[in-house]
Formats: sequence, structure tokens, C-alpha cells
Amino acid sequence: MDLFHFADEFGPAKIIHIYEPSADLKGILVVDNVAMGPSIGGVRIAPDVSVEECFRLARAMTFKNAAAGLAHGGGKMVIFGDPKMPRERKEKLMRAAAASLRHEVDYIFGPDMGTNEECMAWVRDENGRAVGLPREIGGIPLDEIGVTGWGVRHATEEALRFMNLELHNATVAIQGFGSVGKHAARFLAEQGAKIIAANDSHGTIYNPDGLDVAALFKLKDEGKSVADYPGGQASHRDDIIGIACDIWIPAARPDVISEANVNQLKTRLIVQGANIPITLGAEKILHERGVLIIPDFIANAGGVICAAREYHGATVTSALQSIEEKIRQNTQQVLEISRRENVLPRKAAIDLAAARLKKAMSFRRWSLFSSAPRFI
Repeated sequence: MDLFHFADEFGPAKIIHIYEPSADLKGILVVDNVAMGPSIGGVRIAPDVSVEECFRLARAMTFKNAAAGLAHGGGKMVIFGDPKMPRERKEKLMRAAAASLRHEVDYIFGPDMGTNEECMAWVRDENGRAVGLPREIGGIPLDEIGVTGWGVRHATEEALRFMNLELHNATVAIQGFGSVGKHAARFLAEQGAKIIAANDSHGTIYNPDGLDVAALFKLKDEGKSVADYPGGQASHRDDIIGIACDIWIPAARPDVISEANVNQLKTRLIVQGANIPITLGAEKILHERGVLIIPDFIANAGGVICAAREYHGATVTSALQSIEEKIRQNTQQVLEISRRENVLPRKAAIDLAAARLKKAMSFRRWSLFSSAPRFI
């Protein structure tokens, strides 16, 4: 991906490559846009990350924060490595990354795939700029509470209302039973939905009569796979794509659905718990088939809304209320625009966020936003 070619009026503002030999650290930071304030974005650890993926994730954060009306821009950091590395190794990497970016005040660290509240505590100790902190040092533990899943639940309910459907007894498949997927399953099941399938990196479990979500939680807490669940049919992890359901929730890696496999999906509603889980081409195909899709930066904004509220001293209760209010309101607006203008929900969501961004940028000095990224 030629980032100079893809740069636009919104950014990226800067791209920083990080290398610290003493810690064997290799990483990339993309600060996409800071018109609304310093950027917030998670730190992702994975062996196969890239500048392109980091840029796309940073842009998703720009739109997500703008759509949510937060006083923060979008950014993202990726670190090359195994997310399941030993704790001591991860601490060394996170501290080195935080120290390397001590003076990069346009970026506030947050948790993402491969990082958690403990990692953010190490970051805060090094440079003072982190969200998603442990409760013991004044944070709101995002993964423990499941704030992103909480937002996915409210986006799902609003989408079903738009479709004149009920959540009670609606069948749900969760692609990725991790920190987002498992809590989305829990919150939806509490409202009467039937979770019939789930997967993780080791396999898929399916039972048309419903899965016991608490039992799946217990398996994951024990370090096992959802495929070890005894009351269902276990199969390959990618089989989750072809399971017929009312609601399909991607909650794992980017681009799990593309033009190559989109025709396997058998669902009426997709609520994107993960960032960029479906390619644009696949979204267009699904839209033409009448499948409703709630875009990632609308549906999964619960984590960053909570993080921003935490950064400014909010309580858990007020953060959850803010997530519910903002995500329900934005889901309604996006779906109304999509229907009125006959456009993809993603196009409606981008237009909504872009309008807010342009207004914020109009208050800033133009030279802060060049049309090409700066590499450092």
C-alpha cells in the first residue's frame, strides 16, 4: 500500500517506525488525525502486522472517535511479536515502546489484541499517557467489564428495532470468543438471544439449541478452546462463517470476510465487534443481498468511549451510560441516513464522522494537516 497515494485531507499526520535493539522492539505508530484532540488508539501485538494494517486501524479510530463525539483523534500502534509471549518479555517490550514515545504527546496508549490493563500500567509508569488502566490505579478495566461488548449489544438492539425484529430467541454466531466476543455473547444472552455458535483460533463449536455462555467463559478461563465445549458439534475455526443465524458478530482479526468467502455467510444482520473485519467489496455484496451491517467504528466504540471517559476521570456507571447513549444514537443516525440516501451503512457512518472532523479541522491551523504522511 502506497500511503502517499492513499493520504487524504484527514491524514495520516505522522507515521513513526520504532526500533529499540536492546529490547528487540520493532513497532509502528500511526497518528492519523488530531483535530479533535490527542489521538487514542490501542496497542496491538501480532507477528504479521504492517504499516498498511496500522494505517487502516488508525483511520478507523479517527472515524470512531469523531462519530462518538470524543475530544480525541485517531491513532494506532502495532508491535511485532507473539501476543502470547511470556509476561517478562511483554513488559520489556511495552516499557521500551512507551519510553521511545515519551515525547509523542499526540498519542495516548490503550489496550488492544495482545495487550491488557497490566500493559497499560507499565506504559503509564513510563510516560504517563495510557487508558484502560487497572482498577487499583484509578482505571476502568475495559476487558473485565466488557465495555466493547456492552456497546455491541446496544448497537444490535437498535439494528433489530430498525429491522422490526426481536432480540429474544434470535440466533447469534460469535466469530472470535475473546475479550469482545465473549462479553457481547454474555450481554446478548442476558437479553434473551440464543448463542448457537462461537469460535476461537482453535476451532468452532455449534449447537442449534444454544450454548451455555457461562460454560464457554469457564473453558476460556482454564486456557482451553470453545471447541472443547462438550454440548455441541466441534469443527474447524473457519466453519463459523457458514453457520446460518440471525446475527453474525465478527470479533477477531481484520478481513476475515472478503470477496472470496462472503457467499458462505447466511445471516440477516452483521454487527462488527472487530475493527475492519470485512473488506469493502464484501460489504457491498452483502448490502446488495439485503444483509444489514453495522460498521465497526459505530458498533465497537464502547472501548474507546470508556477509555476517553476514564482519561477525564469518569466513573464506571457514567461511562456505561455514555456508551449506551452514544452507540444507540449513532446507530440510529447511520441507519436512517443509509435508508434515506440508499447508501451503504459504512458510507453513511463515514459521512457522519467526516462532517464532524471537518468542522473540528476548520478551527485548527491548516498547516497541521498536510496532504501527505510524515515518516519519522
